[in-house]
Amino acid sequence: MRLYVDSAKCSGCRACLVACSLNLFQESNPKKAALRIVPHFPAPGTFEAKVCTQCGECAAVCPTEAIKKNGKGAYYVDFAECNLCEACVPACPEEVMFVRTELADSSWKCDLCGDCVSVCGMGALWVAETESAGVSAAVA
Repeated sequence: MRLYVDSAKCSGCRACLVACSLNLFQESNPKKAALRIVPHFPAPGTFEAKVCTQCGECAAVCPTEAIKKNGKGAYYVDFAECNLCEACVPACPEEVMFVRTELADSSWKCDLCGDCVSVCGMGALWVAETESAGVSAAVA
């Protein structure tokens, strides 16, 4: 399972960022979200949503093995074991791993909670085994 995105459907409303930060930190702070919305310039009104692809690159480089898989097959950060070394940050090809000590005491990433999907009014996000499974489900 992983989170998929159709950036062509993204309106840039950032509701997904709020839902994600609420899930991870129980507060509404888009800077604490484990996904990013990037505006495309010079084309106004077009956005790219950057999401974790569950590739495991972050886990492969973590020296304390703090990044593990949960029951859904999603990688998550065991905050008790994270030493804030930041090795995971440059390893993330989607640039959605973050360590910001001013915001949290650990690194963080998408844990496939699905909260972002449930608030996306445009249907731009979905969790599925394959990308096409989500597209056919969104069309049906």
